Amino acid sequence: MSEGRHQRHPQGRNPMRVTAKLRTARDTNRATQYATLNGRYQAMLQRGEITRTGDHLDRLGIQLPDGQQSWYGRHVAKAHRTTTGHDAPRAWVQHRTTGRWIAVHVYAPDAPALTAGLWSYKATRAVVTAADLTEAA
Repeated sequence: MSEGRHQRHPQGRNPMRVTAKLRTARDTNRATQYATLNGRYQAMLQRGEITRTGDHLDRLGIQLPDGQQSWYGRHVAKAHRTTTGHDAPRAWVQHRTTGRWIAVHVYAPDAPALTAGLWSYKATRAVVTAADLTEAA
């Protein structure tokens, strides 16, 4: 094998090609990078086939501060884990107030865990009535 700049990489990869991929990834905007990480979940979120816990609260007209929304999400995740035995899938989304990218669990819009979380979390239990739940469904 000749000594030169086109020498094959010992692990079979071309280091010039890897560098080009990294350069391309670096040059894309952050939203595109996270949309790529989401894969199929990105399109499903946009079509409304899956939902985040914060979007579910918005649909019901329940306004909670960020910290309380986070706790509601934990209650929903626990209810989902209890009924299914595994965690819900995660998707990358921008935080609604800070704009930072965060990974959140996503659920079907009619997932029983969303309702179970409303009843198990004291901050949402106080504002939700049975009429609100049937109206949102």
